[in-house]
Amino acid sequence: MQKFDPATAIQRLDGRDANRGVNPAISDSATFTFPEAHLMTETFHGETEGYFLYSRHWNPSNLALCQALAAMEGTEAAWCTGSGLAAITCALLHEVKSGDHIVSSMTTYGGTFAFMANYMKKFNVETTFVNFQDLEAVKKAIRPNTKVLYTETMNNPLLRIANIPELSKIAHAHGAKLIVDNTFTPMIFSPYRLGADVVVYSMTKFINGKNDCVAGAICGSAEYIGSLIDVNNGTCMLLGPVLDPMRSSSILKNLHTLHIRMQKHGENAMYLAKRFKEVGFKYNYPGLPEHPDYELFCSMMNKGYGFGGMISIDMGTADAASRIMEIMQKKGVGYLAVSLGYFKTLFSNSGKSTSSEVPEDIQKEMGMSEGLIRFSMGLDNDIEATFQLIKESVDEYNAGK
Repeated sequence: MQKFDPATAIQRLDGRDANRGVNPAISDSATFTFPEAHLMTETFHGETEGYFLYSRHWNPSNLALCQALAAMEGTEAAWCTGSGLAAITCALLHEVKSGDHIVSSMTTYGGTFAFMANYMKKFNVETTFVNFQDLEAVKKAIRPNTKVLYTETMNNPLLRIANIPELSKIAHAHGAKLIVDNTFTPMIFSPYRLGADVVVYSMTKFINGKNDCVAGAICGSAEYIGSLIDVNNGTCMLLGPVLDPMRSSSILKNLHTLHIRMQKHGENAMYLAKRFKEVGFKYNYPGLPEHPDYELFCSMMNKGYGFGGMISIDMGTADAASRIMEIMQKKGVGYLAVSLGYFKTLFSNSGKSTSSEVPEDIQKEMGMSEGLIRFSMGLDNDIEATFQLIKESVDEYNAGK
């Protein structure tokens, strides 16, 4: 596959507006005018270019962000939503009808798990959850009515890596689509170029990087995105999870620094992962050769963006996880908070927070310890000083045993 550089693809876009401002003007119009009546009708039917109908469908600010997202992903088009879960649920709903079947990775974000395991049952859509590291198990789970294989590139919170090329082959051999959540690893991986049909994001996380909004994205072919926003049958058009144009404009500006931020997140995470042995942490980081998916990671990655800003730490018990997180927050390591991809370090006990929707028996089946801490590395300038704070935190923790 030809080398692909997501950051360069974004930078080559001409984002100036008609007045030649270096940033596109923010459009705060909910509706748009037409010079001729027939153009309104044709726009309703998706037969025009350069005209906007209503902001739930398209607006100039959202279009500018989506063009940049498509460039980053190597897709023909993209569409942005009001949250990451809106992107995930719309992408899934768009592919299934009553009586259909989904095969999903067992290890996935708790909200996504709950949507497929619980909410989709209202529509008589069943999901089978399997270990996606076992490709034979994935094949065996597929049924004649399977329409979607769903996974995260780097799964939440165990940080295993999905074999996108092989999963794509399996999905397409059975007439199903592969939908991939790439929230943890933007720019590091390009799932669409690796064979995925649809790529979804929570832009709340690394893409925006500021934790000042919630937003999502769906990336795919022009035909697919067009079908999502079709006025008669489009899931996004009819469910209406549109992103506000003010937020689109803000995210677009942040997107242009994503490559620098991902490099720093990864640099800091790698530094800590290599030092965690010194404090006795049982840690997991995909950028180290001892990680079971290290070679797979290297074979799929876009070089130059690092191995990601996510580390997991296993403290054994939920109580132990709570204690060390409280101490680290007090010491100034970061914040005890959900979410990730922020410029400050964030940590949370996955089983009691972002994966709490996953039943405890399934948490155990997937190998998730009750003491697992999901550690999202920030953009700390002096990472050695951060490590010393962690070391002090561990000393205080051990002294209190």
